[in-house]
Amino acid sequence: MTTPAAGASVDPNPMFAIFLMTSAMLIVPIMDIIAKYLSSALPALEVTFGRFFFQFLICLLIALAAGRTTRLKSRQPIVNFVRGILLALASLSFFTAVKYMSVATAISIFFIEPMVLTILAALILKEKVGIRRIGAILVGLLGAIVILRPNLAEIGLVSLLPVLTAFLFSFYLLINKLYPVEDDLLTIQFGAGLSGALLLGTALLAGTLAELEGFRFVLPSWPQIALLAVIGLISFAAHGLVVAAFQRGSASTLAPLQYVEIVSATLFGYLVFSDFPDGPTWVGIALIIASGLYIAHRERKRKTEIQAETVPEM
Repeated sequence: MTTPAAGASVDPNPMFAIFLMTSAMLIVPIMDIIAKYLSSALPALEVTFGRFFFQFLICLLIALAAGRTTRLKSRQPIVNFVRGILLALASLSFFTAVKYMSVATAISIFFIEPMVLTILAALILKEKVGIRRIGAILVGLLGAIVILRPNLAEIGLVSLLPVLTAFLFSFYLLINKLYPVEDDLLTIQFGAGLSGALLLGTALLAGTLAELEGFRFVLPSWPQIALLAVIGLISFAAHGLVVAAFQRGSASTLAPLQYVEIVSATLFGYLVFSDFPDGPTWVGIALIIASGLYIAHRERKRKTEIQAETVPEM
């Protein structure tokens, strides 16, 4: 789950942007693979807390080394806090999901997010959604149903967690539409890491004190701590790569590359856990990808039409 953020504009370089975006999508599933591995010994809540804590720590160390700690103060503290909370809840939902299902399957279901965002934008922002985009949404949701059916039978309602992740991440993107990001990348990542660590750390403490199964702190070994740090590092690096890509290339060029994440997740999932999607799952994945690409196409066309309408006549 990575998304472009604000940053200084740089000279366009489409090929380099494609390289950066592809690199990000190749490494993001490694974070999920590690989370799935760790969740066999540690609660998903603790693994998610580790991601945000180490992301926060990495940002703080970079700021200290660069002598720019004063710039970590956000211009939008409340908005950034809400962004961080939504990202923390989305990550917790997804890391819990991959504990019980393959990473490739969970990511594939999560990619109904463009459909969810389109629906929420229509309901909340009153954006116009034409019949063709409605049709694409229905195709994408059909793909999700195809993937979900066997998982619902096998592992129950936990298989719906990637759907919840898609909703939470869509609300995160919706906030970005309502309140455009004004901070630089390091400040954004620092704020997300801090707010996420505070929320999840509080929940972990409460679960430990109440002795709630699955929410109690488990003392990790040093190798496990190292892997938690790697998750935080990948989160930080992938976000940076995506931001750098969107600074150099157009959204219409880069958006389709997000589906490289499914390929990467399938490869690493097979190598580490011998998980490989079956035939019906690939059909569902194809429907979701086709739907997402068409929605991106219609969104790009709509923006072009709006820009043409606003250009004054000579």
